[in-house]
Amino acid sequence: MSYVVDFATVSTAGLESSPVAEALAGLRANEARYFKNKYDHVFTVEPADQAKATVDWVHDILAKERGLVIASRPLEATAFQVENIRMAYVFYENGLSINVMYTIDDGGKRAVGFKLSDGMEVPEELGAFKFARQKSKLAGTIRGSYFVIKGEH
Repeated sequence: MSYVVDFATVSTAGLESSPVAEALAGLRANEARYFKNKYDHVFTVEPADQAKATVDWVHDILAKERGLVIASRPLEATAFQVENIRMAYVFYENGLSINVMYTIDDGGKRAVGFKLSDGMEVPEELGAFKFARQKSKLAGTIRGSYFVIKGEH
């Protein structure tokens, strides 16, 4: 069952099993607000087990590009296209959000972004990354990092 993320009224629906559910819901709402304001896109997520192709695509990129395997359980995911950019998001039980920005045109920007919910520790598998802090009214303090995708996916 898909769920339209409401950034006016933040809900933990679908994220209740996370120890940082409130902060993760704020992070998810922050992303929804960004895509609504920038692209007029309605951010809709579905349970990870119903978005297996999206989760597998993100995990495949992580494994092939950096040898990363995320230990936490994926809770929700979404995939969509805005303009010429293919986007995918996976939200994890530990409070991690991973997004893939993949420009369809050759030579375009392609990257994987990591965002940590307020109150969560940096996962061991992401210990090599440096995280910058950003303030958000919806999500508190977000710590983020990224890497550029080099291969074709």
